[in-house]
Amino acid sequence: MWANISDVSYERVWHTVTSVHVGSGGVALPLRDWINSGLMALFFFVVGLEARREFDLGELRDRSRVTLPLLAGIGGMAVPVAIFLAFTAGTPEAHGWGIAMSTDTAFALGILAIVGPRFPERLRKFLLTLVVVDDLVALIVIAAAYTGSVSVTPLIVAVGFFAIAIVLRALNFRRGMVYGAVGLAAWVAVLKSGVDPVVVGLALGLLTLAYPASRSDLEAATEQFRQFREQPTAELARSARTVMDAALSPNDRMQQLWHPWTSYVIVPLFALANAGIALDGHFLRHAIGSPVTLGVLVGYVVGKPLGIVATSLLITIATRGKRRPPVGWAAVFGGGSVAGIGFTVALLIAGLAFTGDTLKEAKLGILASAVLAPIIAWLVFRATAALPTRLRIRFLMSNVEAIVDLQVEVDPDRDHIRGPHESPVTLVEHGDLECPFCGRAEPTIRELLQDFGDLRYVWRHLPLADVHPNAQLAAEASEAAGAQGKFWEMHDLLFGHQDELEPRDLLRHAESLGLDMDRFSHALKSRKYASRVAEDVDGADLSGVSGTPSFFINGVRHHGAYDLASLTEAIRAARARSMLRA
Repeated sequence: MWANISDVSYERVWHTVTSVHVGSGGVALPLRDWINSGLMALFFFVVGLEARREFDLGELRDRSRVTLPLLAGIGGMAVPVAIFLAFTAGTPEAHGWGIAMSTDTAFALGILAIVGPRFPERLRKFLLTLVVVDDLVALIVIAAAYTGSVSVTPLIVAVGFFAIAIVLRALNFRRGMVYGAVGLAAWVAVLKSGVDPVVVGLALGLLTLAYPASRSDLEAATEQFRQFREQPTAELARSARTVMDAALSPNDRMQQLWHPWTSYVIVPLFALANAGIALDGHFLRHAIGSPVTLGVLVGYVVGKPLGIVATSLLITIATRGKRRPPVGWAAVFGGGSVAGIGFTVALLIAGLAFTGDTLKEAKLGILASAVLAPIIAWLVFRATAALPTRLRIRFLMSNVEAIVDLQVEVDPDRDHIRGPHESPVTLVEHGDLECPFCGRAEPTIRELLQDFGDLRYVWRHLPLADVHPNAQLAAEASEAAGAQGKFWEMHDLLFGHQDELEPRDLLRHAESLGLDMDRFSHALKSRKYASRVAEDVDGADLSGVSGTPSFFINGVRHHGAYDLASLTEAIRAARARSMLRA
């Protein structure tokens, strides 16, 4: 609207030069370049963080699973570029071939959440890997093909700063401000070299480790907070904050800090600064038949899904099924269609490759693809949803085995189980009988067991003694009741009275259940079942569990919310995969 009301004022604002100087040195850039090269570096930093998390904690930690999405991502770039070059062959506009290659990460994942299948998690991870490959290669292309003269000395300085960041990480240095200063220095050095510095953000994001909080770090945080509770001083508050931050991985902390800013401020601001086109009848008549507009549009809408599907299919055939997509072929095609949304990097390259009407034609093709690609993806997923259940599952899901996170298998002769002992879906909870979050999750578990008659639910102990002083004895009391055939009765009773877990309360609960009190009391006093609880705790440690409640569905760690809707969706997805294997 702004560009069509006053194209002159639109361009004038974004061409306003602003500068930052320190002594005799400084950086002076138009406002649009501060956004495109500066703020967007933070956007690509967050993209790198998400990708690194998948490599460290997701299914891509099995490096053999990286090959297919990596090559599919490359295929998904090569075909659109070939289509663009076919439309612009023999013209100066062929120089803009990089416009048609890169998916917009934020828009693609956002649209997938809206138009995607019912169980989108595996498809989302597959698509995330594809678009990170897109972004990385596109940023290299920007540096290599759309950069004028390159100054070697600043580039060497930038590499030096990046090496400093690697050394700091190897030394387990945790000061975020220092990393920020090193990253800023690297950004300035790359800018001074003549290369677009957004690549710095992605590189630093991929460098930032992700790992689960360890039990020892959490216990240290608890102790530090306890000291602050006893002596609420500024010094102890700072110490407690430092220890609690240290318990989380740098990846978790940085995502929590920057993701809202990039999603709700930086990307919309980038769109405002770059997407404005002054439209009129003469321009539209010319642009509709323009090789640039058609090359970009057809490249994204047709070339992207074609390249991704064809490459995935070739790899599957060549490896005789050993390497195949983690989702069904309809999901691959639908995801490939979503990947046809080219916006962020496409507009970046368009601004570097073209000017004037040619730039407007490229922008029109980019915006048109951002409209058509989601429509095609929606049609694919809607058509698939109309298929019979088994056929729909086969087209949307793959029988590729998930990486099992639960290190100790369920043993019907040892574990406490609700539901059938043979089931397509097993839900394991590591919990604490005094934990209020476990208490809030308990009604959800009961509802899930009612909704899914074939769900197998397993309870395993993880008493957090450093924050719940009665949890250990309560766990032993439940085992003592289990020895008399009433584990679940005691389990339910304790969750219903989480504020009554003192020894005298446990004896009263046991009496209300009609247990042999001499036997029960002796078991508590002698700590007879402490070793049984410790076995569960050891199993939790092996599986990387440090907090409660923690859930595993068919051996795969459930991340995120554990409300009824989230767990229901995850269980349905697991059941669908089991049907596919059957």
